[in-house]
Amino acid sequence: MYAITGATGNTGKVIAERLLARGEKVRAIGRDADRLASLVQKGAEAFVADVTDSSAMARAFAGTKAAYVMIPPNLTAPDVGAYQEQVSEALARALEKAGVEYAVLLSSVGADKAERTGPVVGLHNFEQKLNGIAKLKALFLRAGYFMENLLPQVNIIKSFGMMAGPVRADLKLPFIATRDIGAFAAEMLLTLNFSGKQTRELLGQRDVSYNETAAVVGKAIGKSDLVYSQLPPSQLKPALVQMGMSSSMADLLLEMAEALNSGYMKALEPRSAENTTPTSIEQFVAEEFVPRFTGRSASA
Repeated sequence: MYAITGATGNTGKVIAERLLARGEKVRAIGRDADRLASLVQKGAEAFVADVTDSSAMARAFAGTKAAYVMIPPNLTAPDVGAYQEQVSEALARALEKAGVEYAVLLSSVGADKAERTGPVVGLHNFEQKLNGIAKLKALFLRAGYFMENLLPQVNIIKSFGMMAGPVRADLKLPFIATRDIGAFAAEMLLTLNFSGKQTRELLGQRDVSYNETAAVVGKAIGKSDLVYSQLPPSQLKPALVQMGMSSSMADLLLEMAEALNSGYMKALEPRSAENTTPTSIEQFVAEEFVPRFTGRSASA
């Protein structure tokens, strides 16, 4: 039996579906029974609970040989750091109490740093908590910059005719599609060929700048003159809050952008066949971005 937290999310759903397709037993953990229904139809056992509830998570992990753990995003939390600590503490305690032998953690590039990386600090702390569980074999997947971070640009392009954000236009980032993270995590859970505490970076198909991304998006949507502009935090924070983020979340995202821009937060591993994943930025834009831009996506 495998336990999957965030089973309806971008990575968790891919993992659950892949394990079920291989005939494995899966306990899909989520906050919404309705959203778990599609996995139940494929053979999963639903477990409805909040990941901040340590006792509930211990029950969710009971009898499982391996778990996929993550901190679900909470963009509206008034104190995102405190929320992250609550989740990681609850999950770490639950893993230890249930005696789970293996865990795969969704972490991030930059989790080697203890401060000044925005929301990634919470993942650094989560890694440290799992390091403290002596009998747990844990794999920390330090993923690159999610391609899904591009999707809010749909509304920015429609409103202002350009792409914009806090990251330097020329900064090469290891853009990765979350489905590739899910596929890799599923394979690690199936093989369980790790021991102790190990770190693996996942760096996407190639490093891409926002300048390059704007060219790819522009070509795909028929706007060849599309450009990306780096905007100052003073201009971006009110926009992020207006989009529905808490002030805390906006501050952390801007801090992470500064860490990326300065090179303080970056991948540690050289690119290799082992940390390169298949989905290109062109493929992601064609399959995910364009349908949302044209209004043809059911999930838009």
